[in-house]
Amino acid sequence: MSRLGKKPISIPKGVEAKADAKEVQIKGPKGLLTQTLEPGIKVKVENDEIIVEKDEAILKNGARHGLYRSLIGNLVIGVSDGFEKKLSLLGVGFRAAVSGNKLDLQVGFSHPTQVEIPKTIQVKVEKSTTIIIQGIDKQEVGQFAASVRAIRPPEPYKGKGIRYENEYVRKKAGKAAKAK
Repeated sequence: MSRLGKKPISIPKGVEAKADAKEVQIKGPKGLLTQTLEPGIKVKVENDEIIVEKDEAILKNGARHGLYRSLIGNLVIGVSDGFEKKLSLLGVGFRAAVSGNKLDLQVGFSHPTQVEIPKTIQVKVEKSTTIIIQGIDKQEVGQFAASVRAIRPPEPYKGKGIRYENEYVRKKAGKAAKAK
């Protein structure tokens, strides 16, 4: 039995939820998100709560039950508050800028690197070394942040690169000088 799956999801003010056998639609002040359901998962909307149930005959274990409860909970949070990831650039001469629908990164390569920004995501740059990625879809925000970080992940010797805001990078000792 999934303990998380049994917990109802409370619907905040200004958010509407509709559910049928195939999908759930959540509409809020920031936008509209949908989640398709697999067979064996049922969703009911009752007096400002969303209840996710599973059919015991189809789903034997509760893993998917908890998964769909979390996915629908993330939809509710996304349309009401939104999601945000912050990346920081560490390194001499490392900087970022937004030009149109592209994120321009200068991270120590011989050429500037440009990343296409998806239409559903907003990107801001503060002080040219902090990138703020915002959106309503948690998976999309996290995936875009991971793809930007993958351009120049932090290296373990000096810590230079693109890292998440509170990410800790364990540093390695450099090559020791030979003693004669």
